[in-house]
Order: sequence, then C-alpha cells, then structure tokens
Amino acid sequence: MPRPDAIVVRLEDVRKDDIPLVGGKCANLGELTAKGVHVPPGFAVTAEAFRQFLEETKIGEIIHKKLGSSNGARDPKQYEEASEEIRKILESAPMPPDIARKVRSAYRELCQKTGDENVKVAVRSSATSEDLPDASFAGQQDTYLNVRGEDQLVHYVQKCWGSLYTPRAIFYREEKGFPHEKVLISVGVQKMVQSKCSGVAFTLDPINGDPSKIVIEST
Repeated sequence: MPRPDAIVVRLEDVRKDDIPLVGGKCANLGELTAKGVHVPPGFAVTAEAFRQFLEETKIGEIIHKKLGSSNGARDPKQYEEASEEIRKILESAPMPPDIARKVRSAYRELCQKTGDENVKVAVRSSATSEDLPDASFAGQQDTYLNVRGEDQLVHYVQKCWGSLYTPRAIFYREEKGFPHEKVLISVGVQKMVQSKCSGVAFTLDPINGDPSKIVIEST
C-alpha cells in the first residue's frame, strides 16, 4: 500500500482503498491491473501532491475566499468568472520543485519501461470524489492526450489540477453538497494507445439502471 504522503505512485501499486490518495479512476485502474487486465502502464500524481501545492503556494486560501460556502444559488456567469480566475492563478503558479522533480522522475521511469525516450501519454483527472455510489462526477474534469516530454507533462498536470474548478465541476459539487475544500484531485499519467477504435462498457443499462444488461458503445 502506498504511503499516505506519497507524491507519485505506480498504478500497479494502488487499489480501491487508495481512493483518498489517487482518486476513483486511478484506484480502479490499479484494481484492473491486479486482475490481469491489459491496462496501459503509468503512474498517479497523488491528491497529496495537489494538497501540498495548494498549501505551499497559498492558492488554497484564495480558492476558499473566491468560492466561499455557496449553497449552489449562483447564476451561470458567476460560475464562469470564478472558474476563469481560479484556473488562471492555479495554472500559472510554479509547481513546487520537489513535486516537479518526482513527476519528471516518474515520467523518465515510464519512458524506460516502454522503450520510448519521449513516450506520449494521456494525462487524466482522477478526483477523490469520483466514481462514488451517489455521485459519479463523470466528465467534470479534463483529460489531455498525446502529451510528450517532461516539460509538457508538468504543464498538463497543472492544467488537470485546474480542471477541478471548471464551471460545471464547481456547480456539480455545490449541487451534491460536497465542500470545495474537501475535494482533491489526483492525475493519472498513462502511455497513449493509438487505437483503431474505442468505446465505453457500462455494467448496467445507463438509461434505466437495469443491472441485468451490459451496454457497450464504440466508434
């Protein structure tokens, strides 16, 4: 089990109990890997890394002041203005050197593992409130594809962090009663798969919730 203060962990080392550290998406990828499913290799930049970033840069205090404790009674323009301001501050702040060093090191290790010195990766959001029984948070944060090189990776990790504050994500948390300061985000980094087709499998009918059906949508 990864240490609770870990900054970066390999996906094969995480399980569902690690959701507070790596979020729902990365935890489930770890479970699939453990069961022998072919999952593209990668690692998670943990929610602890994000927490330290907010603390060291004092951005967490700024976010709290901007969002306060609204009960969701904002108009759309307020969500857009708050999101734009928070993301601009968050994405432009320098990543703390220790966190950046560990992200770069994990990327180099992935390059060695895949035999590609500048492997293309998908940079995927994995919030700690994601894939829960009463709130999925599906599609609320962003994913970036075909990211290549250490500098690009550090840049897009921060953009993923910033996507925790999209207008739709802010609204969804308030609608579901999740305090903004209690929700953190991890970032999954995986080798890109240049697929010929892709899709999503639902383990129940997404329209009516029928658990006796499996629905697969693909292109």
